[in-house]
Amino acid sequence: MMTDEGDAAFFYDEWGRRRPGDGRDLRRAALLADTLGLPGIPDLPALTVVGSKGKGTAATYASAWLVAAGCRVVTVTSPGLRRDSDRIRLDGTAISERELAGLGRRLRDAARSLPPRGAGYLSPSGLFTLAGLLYARDAGADVVVLEAGMGGASDEVSLVPPTVVAIAQVFGEHLGVLGDTPAEIAADKAGVVSELTRAVVSLPQTPDVAAAIEATVAGRTGRPVELSGLPGSSEASEISALSGPSALSGPHRPNALLGCTAARRLLQVTGRPAADAARTAEVLASVRLPGRVSWHTIPGATLLVDSAVEGNGAAAALAEAYRRWDRIDHVLVCLPDHKDLEGVLAALGGLPVTTVRMPDRESLRFTRTRDGLDIADLTPGRLASFGERIVVLGTVYFTGRVLDLVGADTTRLFAG
Repeated sequence: MMTDEGDAAFFYDEWGRRRPGDGRDLRRAALLADTLGLPGIPDLPALTVVGSKGKGTAATYASAWLVAAGCRVVTVTSPGLRRDSDRIRLDGTAISERELAGLGRRLRDAARSLPPRGAGYLSPSGLFTLAGLLYARDAGADVVVLEAGMGGASDEVSLVPPTVVAIAQVFGEHLGVLGDTPAEIAADKAGVVSELTRAVVSLPQTPDVAAAIEATVAGRTGRPVELSGLPGSSEASEISALSGPSALSGPHRPNALLGCTAARRLLQVTGRPAADAARTAEVLASVRLPGRVSWHTIPGATLLVDSAVEGNGAAAALAEAYRRWDRIDHVLVCLPDHKDLEGVLAALGGLPVTTVRMPDRESLRFTRTRDGLDIADLTPGRLASFGERIVVLGTVYFTGRVLDLVGADTTRLFAG
C-alpha cells in the first residue's frame, strides 16, 4: 500500500508526466467522475464561481452565507492557501492531510479502469474538484461551492451542472489559452452554465465581456440572463444591511458581495430558509482571508500580503496599506509572464520593488524577471531585511509560499 504522501501525489501524477502540447483531458475526467458515481449526487446543489480575479473571495463568502443559513457546505478552491488540503473545506475548515491522502487513494484506484491517456492528462485542479465532490458525498453536505481553476467550459467544474453561477470580473488573463480576446475568455468562463442552472450573478463587466456572457448563457440555458449591477444594486444594499456594518468592507467588497448574492439566490431557488440577520452578521464578521489584503507580523517587520495580479488590484492593496501606515519600505512582486506585471509596477509608482521568481513552478514562466530573487532564497530573515513595512503582491502560488514562511493560520476561514 502507498504511503499517505504517495496517495496525495496522485493529484499531480499525470500532470507531472505531461508532454509539450498536452492539455487537460476533460473526456477522461468525465469517465473518472462516472466511475466514482459523480457528479450525479442527488439533492446536492452546486454554486460555481468563475472569473479572472476574486473567485476565492467570492467562494469563501458564499460558503459563509450558506453556513449561516444552516447548510452543511463543502467548498473546493484552487489552489490551496498553504497546502493542498486547504483546497477542500467543510464549513470553512480545511480537511486533514490524511483525509486528502485517502481521497487521492480512491481516485487513483478508480483511475485504473480508465482508457490509456492520449494527448492529455488528468489535471490537478480537476482531480481536486472530484475529490471535493467525493468528500461532500461522504460528509453529507447540503451544498457544494466550487471555484473554477482557470476557465469554465474548459475546466472540470463544467462536469458538475451548477444550480447557480457567480461570475467575478473577467479581463484579458490567459489570452491565447482560453481565447484571443477578453470576450472569448468570458464566453469560456460563462460556458460553465447548463440547462439546469437556475440563476447567474455577475459583477459589472466591460460591454464586450457582458455581451459575451449574455449570449453564452442564453445559448446554453435557452433563456436570457440579467447581469446584476453589483455592488451598487438594491439587493447589494440589502445584503450589506444583513451582514453588519463591517463584514463586507475593504477592497474585496465587490467579490464578497458577489459571493453573498449568489448564495442568497441559491437558497431562494432551492427553497431553503434564509439565515436571520444576527446569525449572518456573526458568521460573515468572522471571515478571514489570508493572502487577500491580510496582515502578518514577523520579527522585525509587518507584511501586507495580497494576491493582486493587475494594476487595479495593486492600487487597492496600496490604498489599504496607507490606511494603516504612513510609509511603505519595500514591495515584493511575483508575477509570471501571463500576469499584468507592467500594470502592477505602474501602480506602485516610485516605491522600491524587488521581483521574485518561482523557477520550481514548471507551469509558470518568468522571462520578464530573470534577474529577480529566487523564491528558494526567501526566508523570514530575508523578508525582514527589506524594511519594517513590506507589501507582498503576486500570484496565489507566491502568496501561499509567503503565508507559509510567516506561519499564517489557513486552516479555518470563518466560524461555522
